[in-house]
Amino acid sequence: MSDNGMPPGHEDPSLDLLRPYITRSAMALREAGVALEQSWLDPCGPRDATIRFVKDGQGHALVWDEETGWRLGGFVSGRPGERTRLRDVRYLGGELLLEPGEVARRVVSGETAPYEKFRGHDEDTETFDATMRATFS
Repeated sequence: MSDNGMPPGHEDPSLDLLRPYITRSAMALREAGVALEQSWLDPCGPRDATIRFVKDGQGHALVWDEETGWRLGGFVSGRPGERTRLRDVRYLGGELLLEPGEVARRVVSGETAPYEKFRGHDEDTETFDATMRATFS
């Protein structure tokens, strides 16, 4: 766990590849006035990441995964190595790699979208990983 709310490095390079994107998204949330608590990268199949925060005095989490993008809800449970569980799940929509500033804007405004699966986590991972490196490294 990082004391500044940013995700620590991960020993698995395929997960650590996500860290620049998740870090930029967490920074955008913080800049928008969201009180960050903790974030982490984990697990695989699909790869995902969690950003925990407080909004309106309640614990929430934002989870990104490589199939559906960002979803938001009340934090139920989760930690590194374990899938995060949310209540009252809502999706941010837009696209799989929503710009970090847009992630923050949607969280603050409460804007959500219908569920959408953008890709399968085992579909063309080389191209997806190359896009992550080129865009967010």
